[in-house]
Amino acid sequence: MISQGNKIVAIASSTGGPKALQELIPLLPSNLNAPLVLVQHMPAGFTRALADRLNDLSQITVSEAKEGELLERGHLLMSMGGKHMNVDRTAAGKHRIRYSDEPSREGVKPCANYMFESLINSGFSEIVCVVLTGMGADGTAGIRALKQQKKVTVIVQSEETCTVYGMPKAAVKAGLATQGLDLQSIAREIIKNVGVC
Repeated sequence: MISQGNKIVAIASSTGGPKALQELIPLLPSNLNAPLVLVQHMPAGFTRALADRLNDLSQITVSEAKEGELLERGHLLMSMGGKHMNVDRTAAGKHRIRYSDEPSREGVKPCANYMFESLINSGFSEIVCVVLTGMGADGTAGIRALKQQKKVTVIVQSEETCTVYGMPKAAVKAGLATQGLDLQSIAREIIKNVGVC
């Protein structure tokens, strides 16, 4: 049994993402009433430094996700580079990180599609999907599949504020999102959708 208001924020970003994240994540309050997961396209060895930087800048806790780590409200877990990050539901109804080692998908590893698809079988009642700047279309297939099974809110970054308007454009073209927003507005929408505790 899941309680109402049991929500998660899932973020995908690529080219230009580190800069966008350093603007967006510090705008979120420490008492955000949801856990957050993030796939940023980066090779192994670079993600921990970015997670540490975001943690230093932000009110919420940010860290590179460890295998088996439990999700917690107000804590952003970022996928390590070179592996695909999935959210797995435990027998006790909690949620934890599971890494998998399938080949690259959409030309990237980690791939956000795996993260979004893993949430289909989660206990979260609502998922806020955020697609930031990046090349290609990663995220679109995963969000499309997720929307068929869950209540999903999709927020994309505006073309004017993207380094590369690829991933957000793909989500808009697929009919998953309407207009894009600047990063301050995305932060406001995240807070509005999941609330604070």
